[in-house]
Amino acid sequence: MSPTIKAYIFLVITGLGWAGNAVVAKFAVGHVGPMTLTVARWTISCAIIAALSLPQIVADWPTIRKNWLVCIVAGALGFTGFNGLLYTALQHTSAINVVIEQAAIPGLIFLGNYLLFRIKLKGAQLAGYMLTLLGVAVTASNGSLRTILELGFNQGDLLMLLAGIIYAAYTISLRYKPDIHWKSMFAASSFGAALAALPMFVWEASSADFIVPDMIGWSAILFAALVPSIVSQVLYIRGIELIGSNRAGLFINTIPVFGTLLAVIFLQEPLLGFHIAALALVISGIAIAERGRL
Repeated sequence: MSPTIKAYIFLVITGLGWAGNAVVAKFAVGHVGPMTLTVARWTISCAIIAALSLPQIVADWPTIRKNWLVCIVAGALGFTGFNGLLYTALQHTSAINVVIEQAAIPGLIFLGNYLLFRIKLKGAQLAGYMLTLLGVAVTASNGSLRTILELGFNQGDLLMLLAGIIYAAYTISLRYKPDIHWKSMFAASSFGAALAALPMFVWEASSADFIVPDMIGWSAILFAALVPSIVSQVLYIRGIELIGSNRAGLFINTIPVFGTLLAVIFLQEPLLGFHIAALALVISGIAIAERGRL
């Protein structure tokens, strides 16, 4: 199997896992606090990946120790920063708003890569991105332009936009990751994520509105620790290694489409024509962008 096909498979699974993260996180509002969810998921993830990758970590330890700050900052930004802001944003704004704002991440990656490294997009790549963005808009608006035009914006939306900027910066910065095995990189970054989330968790736990996780809250934590934290993050890192951040970042716009399909499957919501149209737009956009790079 070619590296490109491997990357496509990895990144599609990544989008599916992150779509599940958004759906579960919204469902868990009121059952677990955003910082509790963040610190718990990364603590569990760090323990699991460390146990599974101990020989590799030992082998890479000299390089990890030399580049410890890079690993910790990567985890603090890409893992804790983004997810903490996303979970907090969902306390204040709608899932529709979050979906639309998250769709800006590929564009931010394009912009950052151009400003920092003068990596330019070809016309077909830009057209492909715009098609995926249109697919996101169709999904988020239930096929109605009026829904988007009538959206209100609040502090949650500002938090989500900041989260998007942070994740774009994390994605771009992965070109500087140390020359270690992806298992070692992920374990070190997970440790950085858990460490960065700890002060925010202490602050949340000291507030009068602290939420002690119930069964739904713990279920959300375990899901987040296993699927979006380990499976999706690892495959996203591998996808970027194989095809680069500009191309990999475009797959982020599969998240709202997959989120809709998950709602159809697990929440028994109806599958409507605009769902199929949105999926077709996103797939077509990615295909056009990929062909346009040649």
